[in-house]
Amino acid sequence: MNQAFTPYLQRWALTPDGKAFETHSSLLMPVRHQGAPAMLKIAREPEEKFGARLMCWWQGDGAAQVLACHGDALLLERAQGAQSLTQLVRAGDDERATAILCQVVARLHKPRAQPLPTLIALDQWFGSLWPAAQAHGGMLRLSASVAAELLGSPREQCVLHGDIHHDNVLDFGERGWLAIDPKRLYGERGFDYANIFCNPNYGIATDPQRFQRRVEQVCTLAGFEKRRLLQWILAWAGLSAAWFMEDGDTADIDFRVAELAATALGLSPPDDSGFILPVIERR
Repeated sequence: MNQAFTPYLQRWALTPDGKAFETHSSLLMPVRHQGAPAMLKIAREPEEKFGARLMCWWQGDGAAQVLACHGDALLLERAQGAQSLTQLVRAGDDERATAILCQVVARLHKPRAQPLPTLIALDQWFGSLWPAAQAHGGMLRLSASVAAELLGSPREQCVLHGDIHHDNVLDFGERGWLAIDPKRLYGERGFDYANIFCNPNYGIATDPQRFQRRVEQVCTLAGFEKRRLLQWILAWAGLSAAWFMEDGDTADIDFRVAELAATALGLSPPDDSGFILPVIERR
């Protein structure tokens, strides 16, 4: 694995500063760049490569600063703060963690003057939900129906991160809390808040009282209509569940969060007979 880093270590005169590691989509190595801590990331999947372009587009405003990029590699400032949002939640400060997530999302959604990078439309991103709804019905069908309604009548569209959760917003010390690992989407801004509700773990995400408090807090901070936010939570939870099922995994958190959102909306899974794939008009 280390050989993959060699060309970029030489290109940017980097010094290794820790053990290299890998995720399902990237190779990473802590390094020092001009004496400062940085992270060298090599994308192994197209999704990550396009996400790197979005990181460059944000120019360090709400997201980690890109120090250099070339080919599949990205050199980022490294998070050095001592806190994590998951730790905040476990310490009983879920309200503060949620507020931080909302603040970061709002910064990412701000209009920029520079031309947009290549982005994926939300209706394309939801492609896995429709066949899953046909195959499994129940809550997935309800999620698909709500998703189709949302995608067919978008509001307040902007560039989206696409995967906002407690481990994708890090403590960068004096630079504050910043996002990493975007999916580079375009669509209604409410989508970017939905994944907050499926994290950081089962016990937190599926607690009914905490769910209600989070909904009220996000609506207040982000200026959402409560029903619209609940619809996005239901739609996202269904999509996430569909992805887990594609991989042969369980989706306990997602189905429970979908149920909480559906209950708050006064909805229940419909009769599964005669379900037809939604037709979404591209805009």
